[in-house]
Amino acid sequence: MAVTQAAGDVTRVGDRRRSSRAVWVRLVVSAVLLAILVSRIHLDAVLPRQRHLSTLAFFAAGVVVTLLGIVLSAWRWQRVLVVFDTHVRLRTLVSHYLAGQFVGNVLPSTIGGDVLRVSRGAQTTGSGATSFASVVLERLTGFVALPLLCVVGVLARPSLLQADRAWIALAISGVTLVVLVGILLVAASPRLAGRFAEHENWMRFIGAVHLGVDRLRHRPRLAASVLAAALVYQVSTVLVVLLAVKTMDVSVPVAAVLAFAPAVAMAQVLPLSLSGLGVREGMLVLFLGSLGVSAGPAIGVGLLWYAMTLLVSLLGAPAFAVGHRHPAPADQP
Repeated sequence: MAVTQAAGDVTRVGDRRRSSRAVWVRLVVSAVLLAILVSRIHLDAVLPRQRHLSTLAFFAAGVVVTLLGIVLSAWRWQRVLVVFDTHVRLRTLVSHYLAGQFVGNVLPSTIGGDVLRVSRGAQTTGSGATSFASVVLERLTGFVALPLLCVVGVLARPSLLQADRAWIALAISGVTLVVLVGILLVAASPRLAGRFAEHENWMRFIGAVHLGVDRLRHRPRLAASVLAAALVYQVSTVLVVLLAVKTMDVSVPVAAVLAFAPAVAMAQVLPLSLSGLGVREGMLVLFLGSLGVSAGPAIGVGLLWYAMTLLVSLLGAPAFAVGHRHPAPADQP
């Protein structure tokens, strides 16, 4: 037993070291990407061109919409939990989501907000498998809504296709949908993910995802409500980017924001940098540059977008510190 415990301690130490290295790698990548971008511009170009009351008003509105987006995210999560016949108060899920945002965007950790949400959700629902599957499916719904919004933006303003790099946004959307379809095919297959549904070990989490996908297939109205919630949330994300554009006093068509913001959101999900820093700004330089926006304002839009998210994430500090004091099988609506 002593040998087993010692081996477990060594494994945990190794995991912490790998986690710490991953954090530093992402931090370095973010710093390098931002340094490359900033080195090509004058720092004043990152600031809004016209600084007056409306600048502050647009920024404040962006923070408010970002907070609203957290509530909408929690609502989307709530709708997914219904798939598993689990009902949780929206207030509880908002608290979990804010705590996850605090971990994911403020604390230098590779744990990530989703891992914390799974943990807190397991305490609330009484099932780790249900919590895990609900978070996975909730995230996957975003990869349906984001490509859809990108296409809608292009259809609303077909002239965007004449922009040099607009095709990249459509390519990102296409690749995302292909990957999503692959994941869903595996998750829906009784022979692949379905065979883990009855397992009692960690593989039951995979089985729970299969169960969720299978229920969505046979309950189209519920699936439609989940996708509608995902779409509403992603629209709020586009609105945040639009308010960041307005704060910078940059002239960009609304349809262009609708087409390009989802592509940026999809790209920054890749675990390359810390909280998407550098990747987000680089993608905005790429897309907005094709519309005649210089690199400075484009970087400014990205940093404002991040600043809005960071400010709202700080509100999750109390929820993260307090934790979930009263675990229960499930909260009733």
